[in-house]
Amino acid sequence: MSTTPNLRTYAEYYIKGLTEGFVTAAEVIAWADEVIVAEAKTEDWMLDISTSDAEDRMGVLHHLHAVKGEIDEAALATLLAAKS
Repeated sequence: MSTTPNLRTYAEYYIKGLTEGFVTAAEVIAWADEVIVAEAKTEDWMLDISTSDAEDRMGVLHHLHAVKGEIDEAALATLLAAKS
């Protein structure tokens, strides 16, 4: 990958991962924790995911849809290809 995917692209990757079963809610929660530490500004969706129950896959999925921005389709394809 030539550039780091943006947060919206990662969110879409995790949405696909949760719905297709190759990502767990716990993995998404860990990602949100990392984002909180790395980003200069903490957004509500970050906290919502970070404080979610790892057993609440649908709740985590719901919060991922709140991530704003444009999906980088090429970066998303690369992320998905690396998972298979």
